[in-house]
Amino acid sequence: MLLVVVLYAVPFLYLLVTSFKTPLETLAVPPTFLPTHWTIENFTTVWATHGVPASLINSVTTATISTLISLALAIPAAYAITRFHTRAGQYFVMLALVTRMVPPVAIGIPLTSTIAALHLIDTPTGLALAHTTISLPLSIWLMSSFFEAVPNELEEAAKVDGAGPGRMFVSIVLPMSKPILGVVSVFAVLAAWKDFLWPLLVLPDPVHQPLSVRLPALASYIELDVFLAALAISTAIPIVLFLVFQRMFLRGAGLSGAIKG
Repeated sequence: MLLVVVLYAVPFLYLLVTSFKTPLETLAVPPTFLPTHWTIENFTTVWATHGVPASLINSVTTATISTLISLALAIPAAYAITRFHTRAGQYFVMLALVTRMVPPVAIGIPLTSTIAALHLIDTPTGLALAHTTISLPLSIWLMSSFFEAVPNELEEAAKVDGAGPGRMFVSIVLPMSKPILGVVSVFAVLAAWKDFLWPLLVLPDPVHQPLSVRLPALASYIELDVFLAALAISTAIPIVLFLVFQRMFLRGAGLSGAIKG
């Protein structure tokens, strides 16, 4: 496992340390792992490059909207599926899994036409809706599996005390769902952050495009060390987000395990 971690971590570490090198040291032969002279000039150049700050803001905005839409739709859908146990609900879960098997490029034209009909082309909301088609089925499936494991006795006890369905969900089920909410949120953010196809189709205007589309365009007219700094920024943000959510995983899992026990 340590070997696997090293194989995955070394390329990112090399990308990160190279972004702090000078242009000459970046192209040195043989290459060096650690820079001789550390500099942050590459990051200041990236931030001053036209369109990069706006693209970063577009990525954050789109990922946030997409995640909120996925959670708002997946939470009640998954809870209703696991608590009512209807045949339609079971078919709905299977249908959600089937949609995950469809390549996104296969629905590119009809989805873009639908978003255009809603007058949402070149808007963060339109792109967020496109990203939701990817993250929502997985979110429903994951949350359904989690809600299925929540003991019904807890809700029955609250019902005896006079709590209604809404109060039981908000006060009992939702606090126990912190681990799965974190997992679903991370998956939704990553799906929106790294996507290239939907921004290219839904946002034809470069002004509104996120960082995932802007970065390949930068590679043609900026230096290698500056481009690596841009890649480091784009890659570091999801990693930091995951580390923040990881703490919530541990707290939520401990609470869930204690209640189940």
